Amino acid sequence: MKRVYEEIKTPYKYGLVMVPPPNKMVDSPSIFRHGDIWYMTYILFDGKGYETWLAKSENLLNWETSGRILSFTEDTWDSNQKAGYIALQDYRWGGSYEVQKYDGRYWISYLGGKSAGYEAGILKTGIAYTEDITRTEEWKRVPQPVLSPEESDARWYDNQTIYKSTIIWDRENSTGYPFVMFYNAKGRSRTDAEAERIAMAVSTDMVNWKRFGRRPVIDHGSGISGDAFITKIDNIWVMFYFGAFWKPGAFDRFACSYDLINWTCWKGEDLVKPSEDFDNRYAHKPYVIKYNGVVYHFYCAVDRNDNRGIAVATSIDMGKSKLLFN
Repeated sequence: MKRVYEEIKTPYKYGLVMVPPPNKMVDSPSIFRHGDIWYMTYILFDGKGYETWLAKSENLLNWETSGRILSFTEDTWDSNQKAGYIALQDYRWGGSYEVQKYDGRYWISYLGGKSAGYEAGILKTGIAYTEDITRTEEWKRVPQPVLSPEESDARWYDNQTIYKSTIIWDRENSTGYPFVMFYNAKGRSRTDAEAERIAMAVSTDMVNWKRFGRRPVIDHGSGISGDAFITKIDNIWVMFYFGAFWKPGAFDRFACSYDLINWTCWKGEDLVKPSEDFDNRYAHKPYVIKYNGVVYHFYCAVDRNDNRGIAVATSIDMGKSKLLFN
């Protein structure tokens, strides 16, 4: 675990790389490469709900917004919430970070719901796809949610609401399935404290999903454990995730596994935590990649005025961002 920590740590905070428009919040980056360009999907909250947007960059530090890819709709199960997260990315540490096609399509999973407000109502997991991952056009959505807290096989840990998901294509079928989803959810139980925990689901076709196992894989007993991002360093699976409120604040952590099923949580220092004016309330929701020998740890930065943007910390000093919240 110590060796992994030394490899992934990012002690230098570059600062904000994405600042929200006035009276809005940006959150939950997914970073991928296509050709010579880096792309970021991120979610934007405007008071009504989440939509998913696309941005691009040549250097991982300077980003230009392109437009929306998952928008508000009317009279659908996901009309007011569509928070998307790229699926089937090359998960190799220091790899290509390209997104793989399955069945001739690129895929995204998303947090969906019909209630207006910040993560309001019963949230479920949706799936969408496109033939061109670089275009700013609306992705096609599978008509119904693929994972719901209202299903008959909902577990004690996910029978209230389901939040972010991340999907990998495990070519070794470690679980017996090629597609593995990690998701965080909240459940109701008489014996366990209400908390968000990280659990697993599996699929053979990206559309039909079923829960895997009877217990979550990350559970700190209280507060939040969420927003998993999976990479593989040599023969070790590494899950970046955030914690909140099982100790003060919100912060990014990691866990390790040899089989994708049994995880050991790091007990040492946080990977990022609140420390600067732009993230002095929360520093959380990790997306971590290594490119050209530099580790980039993207995360959601929230200040004490509830301004919410996307920041990055790095393994070497890249200078300081000039972007500041208004």
